[in-house]
Amino acid sequence: MKTAEIAQKYGIDHLEFDRFLVATRVEYHTSLSGEKVIKDNKLEDLIKKFNTYCIEKAQLEEQKELEAKRQAEYKTELAKALPKMLITSGFSFEGYRIVKYSGYISGDDAIQIDRGTASFWDGSGATDVGEKLMQSLTIIRRNALRELKEAAYDLGCNAVIGVDFDYLTLDPQTATSTGGTAYQPYVFGITANGTAVKIEKIEDDEA
Repeated sequence: MKTAEIAQKYGIDHLEFDRFLVATRVEYHTSLSGEKVIKDNKLEDLIKKFNTYCIEKAQLEEQKELEAKRQAEYKTELAKALPKMLITSGFSFEGYRIVKYSGYISGDDAIQIDRGTASFWDGSGATDVGEKLMQSLTIIRRNALRELKEAAYDLGCNAVIGVDFDYLTLDPQTATSTGGTAYQPYVFGITANGTAVKIEKIEDDEA
């Protein structure tokens, strides 16, 4: 029986049924007109499998929608929380008390810088590599701090204490097939470290 006839007989979506046959690799043959044809003695079991397939597909789509909604809500709440999050290289905040310690956290970022001035060409001439490097380091330091704050937020905290930075510089070189040296781009990395904490403002009557 042709799949169009099967769809009409059982009241199912023809195109979805065809997609089901391909996705589950059900055995069928193709007519001269290009339509898929299924043997009649396999139909009842096949329709049961198709109905199960549709239910599972709908459940999967629902899960995806819920996950997308959760991710959107997370990003919204995160965007609100990060600007308010306090960080310090010290171990306390004036006017606040620490009510929860959630342990050591870190945030990382890195950049690659091509040797010479090629990666800093702006069309008007050679660029000050040192200046551009410092600008890049500023950017990745901010990114590392953002990742640090995100880690604190995920632990239910609203502040980070004992913040410091570790810097990594790599000057990679590899040997070529002719015995020379191939100089790879410089790599500069930063890790922001700290302890995630939850703080509460000390009320005036407690001070």
